[in-house]
Amino acid sequence: MRKINVAIYNEFYHEQTDEKAKAAYPKGIHTAIADALKESPEIGSIVTATLDDHTTVLTQETLDKTDVMYWWGHVKHGEVDDEVVSRVCARVLEGMGLVVLHSGHGSKVFQKLMGTDTGSLRWRESDDKCIVWVVSKGHPIVEGLPPCIEIPVDETYGEQFSIPEPDELIFISWFEGGEVFRSGCTFRRGAGKIFYYQNGHETYPVYYQEEVKTILKNALSWTCPYSKKITYDLGGPNARAIIPKTPE
Repeated sequence: MRKINVAIYNEFYHEQTDEKAKAAYPKGIHTAIADALKESPEIGSIVTATLDDHTTVLTQETLDKTDVMYWWGHVKHGEVDDEVVSRVCARVLEGMGLVVLHSGHGSKVFQKLMGTDTGSLRWRESDDKCIVWVVSKGHPIVEGLPPCIEIPVDETYGEQFSIPEPDELIFISWFEGGEVFRSGCTFRRGAGKIFYYQNGHETYPVYYQEEVKTILKNALSWTCPYSKKITYDLGGPNARAIIPKTPE
């Protein structure tokens, strides 16, 4: 079985400048995401990049070897190099998977692939509880999850969220203030699969929560570009396709 090679971009600004963010993610959000993905038997190499080094890390050579990319950004979207953005988007069109997390909706990469300004939504920071409801039962991204997940505290997001109509709506979130949000959406661009997932503010330890780690790992498998190998049982009238869970 071929392993899945991953690149993770994290702005890594708040974790160096904000005390609450430092306490939540002392080694950076990218490290927390990488640690979660390392629990998957499908994981291969993991490359991490931050705003400080993304132009030298996210080269064409690196991206050509990347099967799935995770993207987290917040207040420094405008400082991301346009050539890197173009390379990432081109690789998605070629088939590289992309997982966009939380405020990464405002990134140049996500906006270019969506074809619209995706920064319009309601938000506030008030330590609200979030209930994440599964609305696409049976989808690979929700495998192993209960019908709903409780996030004890998270940044509140609310509609209207200015994204194109998703190909699939995976999660809807409810917050204590009454807001609802399309918090898990899939898109296809070219040969690539994209998953946007909302939970995960920089000052809340959301990425350590087991259910969230399961979502990150399931997204790895779902966005992976490998074709699932299909074999056929031709032994009789009840012939059926058998699709292995892991890519080969």
